[in-house]
Amino acid sequence: MFKKILPITSRFLAQQMPSIPSRLSSTKKFTIFEPDYLDSLKPKYPQYESINVSIKGYDYPILESYQKFLHSVAEYLELDVSDCYALPPQQSKVQRFRPNSTVIDAEYKLTMYERNLQISDVDAPIYPIFLRIAQSALPEGVNLSVQEHDDDCEEKRYVPDKDLLELKAQLEEMQSSKKK
Repeated sequence: MFKKILPITSRFLAQQMPSIPSRLSSTKKFTIFEPDYLDSLKPKYPQYESINVSIKGYDYPILESYQKFLHSVAEYLELDVSDCYALPPQQSKVQRFRPNSTVIDAEYKLTMYERNLQISDVDAPIYPIFLRIAQSALPEGVNLSVQEHDDDCEEKRYVPDKDLLELKAQLEEMQSSKKK
């Protein structure tokens, strides 16, 4: 009985086998098995790696209060505030002239203060909410700018070498005057 079935099945398989590899080759995809828990480690939404929120203003107490407010909003929205720092103030001199002359009527010295918040791993849906809150609570006379973190932002934090050398020279002069 098997001798009768065997030739029939072998012919049937021979007819079907050439078509099977051609179907498999068109749909064949090689994948590496990855455990399911690796998918749970990925963030649910796209993320901004690191953003810098820079606020500038002439009024120091208002600027400090606004920075504290932004920090609390970021913590409420469960954003990771990785760094909060102040930059050295910038002095500028403004002169007002009398009409149609070069005579100085008044002279003002203005100080521009700057504070920065660095926020890491910001989810894309939370980012516009944070910006809306920051813009709606922006005090008068304060400028707000938000940008992605780059090396220029990091370099602005530190005193330039020229100023550092001047400070070292002053320190040496003070120490030499003490020795005399």
